[in-house]
Amino acid sequence: MNLAVATDHGGFPLKERIIQELKRLGHNVTDLGTNSAEPVDYPDYAEAVAREILAGRAERAVLICGSGAGACVAANKFRGIRSATCHDSFSAHQCVEDDNVNVLCLGARVVGPELAVELVRDYVKAVFSGAERHRRRLGKIAAFEASFGK
Repeated sequence: MNLAVATDHGGFPLKERIIQELKRLGHNVTDLGTNSAEPVDYPDYAEAVAREILAGRAERAVLICGSGAGACVAANKFRGIRSATCHDSFSAHQCVEDDNVNVLCLGARVVGPELAVELVRDYVKAVFSGAERHRRRLGKIAAFEASFGK
């Protein structure tokens, strides 16, 4: 799978570990930054991830900030992006299986490196179920995006 990874300064310490694991699992990874612990703005990295997915260069992404919340909010502002902040294994796979999430957000100040790697593994191996009820719900979300001119 083609994946993008991006972080703000809060997520930077976790980024290389996540990229290494994704590559070990056989995925193609595009590193969208940041490349240091110098303060940056998480919306810029959420935008980079969203554009990578929407352009078809990545199927999914991992986006990391301090809490996972801010980056998730920013990513969800892009039509066609379905982002979820996950801090447990169930959510990391269920968000793809039921909600076809294409951006996993992690809080580097919330989860440790080993749990983060476990969450990323669960996320990338998950497959959207395609169940009618899930397609129906995603259709409603798409209608929200269209009606609000997102």
